[in-house]
Amino acid sequence: MSQNSGRRPFGRQTVDPPPRRTPGAPPDVREPGHVPLAHVVRGGLVEGVHHGSVVVLAADGSVEFQAGDIEAAFFPRSALKPVQAVGLLRAGLPPLDAPSLALTAASHSGEERHLATARRMLHSAGLTEDDLRNVPDLPYGAAVRDAWLRRGLAPSRLAQNCSGKHAAMLMTAHAQGWRLESYLDPGHPLQWEIAAAVEDLTGQGIARVTVDGCGAPLFSVSLHGLTRAVARLATAAPDTDEGRVAYALREHPEMVAGDGRDVTQLMRAVPGLIAKDGFEGVQIAALPDGRAVGVKIADGADRARMPVTAAALERCGVDPRVLSAFAATPVIGGGETVGSLRAAGAMAACSPEPFAPAP
Repeated sequence: MSQNSGRRPFGRQTVDPPPRRTPGAPPDVREPGHVPLAHVVRGGLVEGVHHGSVVVLAADGSVEFQAGDIEAAFFPRSALKPVQAVGLLRAGLPPLDAPSLALTAASHSGEERHLATARRMLHSAGLTEDDLRNVPDLPYGAAVRDAWLRRGLAPSRLAQNCSGKHAAMLMTAHAQGWRLESYLDPGHPLQWEIAAAVEDLTGQGIARVTVDGCGAPLFSVSLHGLTRAVARLATAAPDTDEGRVAYALREHPEMVAGDGRDVTQLMRAVPGLIAKDGFEGVQIAALPDGRAVGVKIADGADRARMPVTAAALERCGVDPRVLSAFAATPVIGGGETVGSLRAAGAMAACSPEPFAPAP
């Protein structure tokens, strides 16, 4: 990521861009070579095919399995949040309890515990919801959103699923004496620090910078680099910034997503796992020994994300019985199950497609 070389004033301080470790080259910007990863089967016929890319890392960090294009530049969306949380700690985020740090890396459902935690984070720095610059939205969790609408409530910045990350950004900027109103500017020192952490943990330069749905800068890396980063969090010592984020995710999966959300359920099902999803069909997950998976569904279909992730975690040695609840989604016809959506194609070795005989 290119940086301005001159000094720029922010708030009470005049700052230089923070020093960085020299990253590897940024990934290539190209059309990714995705491959078939999941089938939608209805009545014994393949009704739909989801393409994408998958990488599975061994405990030593080597690539144990790959399908599709794991080196092309892509946008991780919210799957990058655990890495951004490490960047915030490195930038001077004041100490947080584990639930609050988990919310920093969350795409939360908008449950009352999520809203209360985000409020508490803001109030600790003398701030309010009015200081947030994320886009107002309804709660992300379906049940919470329905209840919100029944109460006649409007979209709000606090209810938007990224409010924990934005509250932590504001807390960090406030602690460092940086301007608050411009904390989402890619040239703000807060965003320099986050970008530096992204490059450090992924081991590669940032290919492109754009704006995420919430309004925050979004950094493009490769699926391989993103998966390498989550593996580094999962294996980090407890007294490091990476280890603190990993501990918060493991201890409080309910803060990372919410009741009924598959990421929360997956972390509860697999001991020691850390996991994060992202819009446009992105999923990362890592075990404490460094085995890790990264998934990108090409068409962004959320319905294919978890079945492919479950198949990839099988390749990491996770008991398939533990993953059975995530491995397939029923296809319904006339109120009855007439097929399933499950991993196939490049992932078929782990999750064979059950074709029914033709009538």
